This record gives sequence, structure tokens and C-alpha cells, in this order.
Amino acid sequence: MDERRRISKEIEKPPFVIFQETSLQDMATQYPITMDEMKNIVGVGTGKATKFGQSFIELIAEYVEENEIERPQDMVVKSVVNKSGSKVYFIQSVDRKMPLPDIAKAKGLKMAELITELEAIVDSGTKLSINYYLDDTMDEDHQEEVFEYFEEAETDSIQDALDELGEDEYSEDDVRLMRIKYISEVGN
Repeated sequence: MDERRRISKEIEKPPFVIFQETSLQDMATQYPITMDEMKNIVGVGTGKATKFGQSFIELIAEYVEENEIERPQDMVVKSVVNKSGSKVYFIQSVDRKMPLPDIAKAKGLKMAELITELEAIVDSGTKLSINYYLDDTMDEDHQEEVFEYFEEAETDSIQDALDELGEDEYSEDDVRLMRIKYISEVGN
């Protein structure tokens, strides 16, 4: 979307920091024209809606009016099926600097599943500081290299990052966790 690119250049950050592709796709289906509707878009929480949503809402409202689009009567609600309690638990556990494997174990999740949950939290605009965990598990130079990769990247694709950085040097989990750190520190 041109608006995402415009904001990206304005704040000098990669486009995926503004909104993820899945968020843009959901906007193109749901046509949010109010802030409350924007908050119901996949991957958009209060933080992202407040920070970046207004110009998107205005463009979408104009498009809907000009093209006489009938919007869905029932907005699709984010698939959180009682995950709000888990979300709060994840945020509080990270705030208490609980080791991520312990958080995963407590909720009966594999590490990759926990990372997916943390990605969703950060992608929707909530800050999470997982530095305590990264500092214990990942060399400082490696952290810096991955962080710098995301600074210059055009996409937040984990596979692209692994291809560029080298799968021998980094695990998928390491890159995903660093992406969480990057989005949290730079985008939220």
C-alpha cells in the first residue's frame, strides 16, 4: 500500500514496521473506517491503530464512499478465542523476565508456538522487552547483526533473513525473537 510506504519513508523504518501484510489484506477485506474497526484488524491493536491508523482510515473511508462498497455487516473479530487471558499472562511473564521456555511450558506450548504468540502481541502494537532472554541465549554481535538486518530489510520474512544471515549461524527461533525485539523497539 502506498500509504504504508509513505509513512515508512517518513519515519525512516521498513514498511513492515507500520503494518504487516496480513493486516493490509484484512483491511482490504474489512474496510475499517473507524478507529474501533481498525483495532479489530488482524495484527492491529490499540498501539498501532493510534500510531498509524488514522491516515489509513481516511483513505479507506474515501475509497469505500467513491466506490460505493458495501462493507461486511459482521466484522471479523481477531481470532483470539479466549486467548486474552493467555496474552496477559505472556506479557506479565515477560515483564517479570521469566525464561521463555518456562512460559511456554506453563501454557503447554512448544517454543515456536510461544514465539508465534509473542509475535502477534508485538505485531498488534504492544511493546515486549525480551532483551533479558536474548542476552542469556544469543551473542551480542549476533543480536546486533540481526537487528541491523531488519533495519535495512524490505520485508520481515524470516526465511529471507535466514538466507541473508546464514542458517548455519542463526536458528529460526533466534531470528524470530530478534524480529520481535526489532518491532517492539522500533515500531511500537
